Amino acid sequence: MAASEQKQDDFPCKLAIDIPFPTASLASTALRALSVDKELSPLVRRTFASNDNVLRVNYEASTNRMLRVAVNGFFESVGVVVNVMKDLDVDVYDSPVTEPLDGVQGLVKG
Repeated sequence: MAASEQKQDDFPCKLAIDIPFPTASLASTALRALSVDKELSPLVRRTFASNDNVLRVNYEASTNRMLRVAVNGFFESVGVVVNVMKDLDVDVYDSPVTEPLDGVQGLVKG
């Protein structure tokens, strides 16, 4: 039986993970960044959803061990994505500018 033809009963181990973000935009960005990497094993399935500022990840696996290995790898990736967001301060792009920009280094008035 091919991996795509496996029955629901072949994936008895399930886990839903909710990861809150400060904004819906950051949750959506994380979804797009994390969903690029496919699961390496056909014994694990993963789906993503984003609702408001929460990223939901649903895992299904054939065994508890396969679930644990997949989720551990996923959390390593989440850590990288969150640290990049923090370092780049991505959430600033979605916020309106409320302070005057006079005297900002590199700003050229046109």
